[in-house]
Amino acid sequence: MFRRFKVLAALATAAVLAGCAGPRMDINEMTAAQPVDLQTVREVAAPTNEYRIGVGDKLDVRVFQVADLSFEELVVDTSGNINLPLIGAVRGAGRTAGEMSTDIAGRLAAQYLRDPQVTVTVTEAASQKITVDGAVTKPGVYEMRGSTSLLQAVAMAEGPTRVADLTKVAVFRNIDGRRSVAVFDLAAIRQGRASDPQVLGDDVIVVDTSRLSSALREVVGALPAFAAFAYF
Repeated sequence: MFRRFKVLAALATAAVLAGCAGPRMDINEMTAAQPVDLQTVREVAAPTNEYRIGVGDKLDVRVFQVADLSFEELVVDTSGNINLPLIGAVRGAGRTAGEMSTDIAGRLAAQYLRDPQVTVTVTEAASQKITVDGAVTKPGVYEMRGSTSLLQAVAMAEGPTRVADLTKVAVFRNIDGRRSVAVFDLAAIRQGRASDPQVLGDDVIVVDTSRLSSALREVVGALPAFAAFAYF
């Protein structure tokens, strides 16, 4: 349980997440905006290593023994959907391939097929941007393709600096339009004592949280390493 205290916290990374206009996120721009009671912070979904589909990804959709409903290459459009005969638009962005398979099978079973077997595979992942900042050799905005772990993301920035505190690495993420953060022990991950979580497009990774603003340091300081993402 978080200890009760009030902090002023908000994340001024909207510009970074929306457009990533510059090569580097200014941590000093993460400034205070509104009161937050950390005792009321709600935990959200824990990090998962399963890839989340994004706009522009190419998918292979197979309905067993139904050639007219099977496609080698469907591109997730800008609205985050693909279109299939009979059932129309199917949401892809933000979902796993397994979740899409279940959705398609359910909708086909409701009206058209008996116990359809559906398989969705990501054949090509469109480039997505992540921001790596803090105590890394080359802070900046990087493109990733497909599944990328936290260790791999930090490696894109040519690794942490020699003085970095690897026990406190923050990942900031927008979940359902709300700001959230989780803290990871990168040293434990490197040593194989902890799993290496997947990062997602538009994540902001800050190596060594001592480089955050004082308000945000209080927020992430209240979170144990490897906790679920928490809204703030």
